[in-house]
Amino acid sequence: MTTITHSLAELAERFELSLHGDGTRRIDGVGTLAGAGPSQLSFLANGKYTAQLAATRAGAVVVREENLADCPTAALVARDPYVMYARIAALFERLPAAPAGIHPSAVVAAGAHISGSASIGPCCVIEDGAMIEDGAVLGPHCIVGTDCTVGAQSRLVARVTLVTRVTLGKRVLVHPGAVIGSDGFGLAFDRDAFDHGGWIKLPQLGGVSIGDDCEIGANTTIDRGALENTVLEEDVRLDNQIQIAHNVHVGAHTAMAGCAAVAGSARIGRYCMIGGNAGVLGHLQLADRVTITAKSLVTHSIREPGEYSSGVPLQGNRQWRRNAARFKHLDEYARRLSALEKDSNDE
Repeated sequence: MTTITHSLAELAERFELSLHGDGTRRIDGVGTLAGAGPSQLSFLANGKYTAQLAATRAGAVVVREENLADCPTAALVARDPYVMYARIAALFERLPAAPAGIHPSAVVAAGAHISGSASIGPCCVIEDGAMIEDGAVLGPHCIVGTDCTVGAQSRLVARVTLVTRVTLGKRVLVHPGAVIGSDGFGLAFDRDAFDHGGWIKLPQLGGVSIGDDCEIGANTTIDRGALENTVLEEDVRLDNQIQIAHNVHVGAHTAMAGCAAVAGSARIGRYCMIGGNAGVLGHLQLADRVTITAKSLVTHSIREPGEYSSGVPLQGNRQWRRNAARFKHLDEYARRLSALEKDSNDE
């Protein structure tokens, strides 16, 4: 495979950066401050790694202006080194080109519509009424169900299932094992059914609409709506093993870390960040630019932007057991304290 290289002068011009050092030096990859070699580029975005900067062997480092004097090698100066590193690193990503056409082992319904420039991999199943647009790539064992659309330049990596009435916008990336458009968890309890009552399944008649430039992590599940669509606006980023329930609406540029869960009909604003294993209860609303830290549970709507947390930090087991026992009496303690304050004020 041909090695990809770029000179520092090329990188500086391409990304409009200030270059300090030898512009002819060529870079063929990226690495950490501690691990990068002379032909690699690194970055300093977090102040706690400043000590590693002095000892780095990297051929160049992306830094802020205030760290330039401490950089022992060539430097590219950026307002946000982490963002700039991400843009530069993308130049060195090697993805095999997917050949246009349909693999002989794929099963394609007569009523499906597939662009001639799309790539359909081994053992894919594309059902009636599905549409695969220009340049879309379906990796092995993907299923695109009835009335689903895979937008132009989107990529389903492998074993992705679009169940029914799913629309992916342009340049959507879906990682292995994701299931989009599955039944929402809609049930009604019929007290007259069976001997002591039973559950009646509600039909899920809506679909899923995913905007341009979204990313869906491995084994993540997005349920279709009961009546209206479940919606992800543009540039939403979901990590692995996330649950998005039916009728949820996620605003543009929101990101969620692994194992987060959003219950039915919740509305998440734009530019929100949801930490790992956090949960949002159903029918709640989060304003734009809300951050929920890891393992927090959102039990009420949040109307103002900001950072929110819940839960108890990790403690030694003995201390936790004592505090848990006292927690049972918290309401009693609060009432007693209120009574004492009232008696004190009366005196």
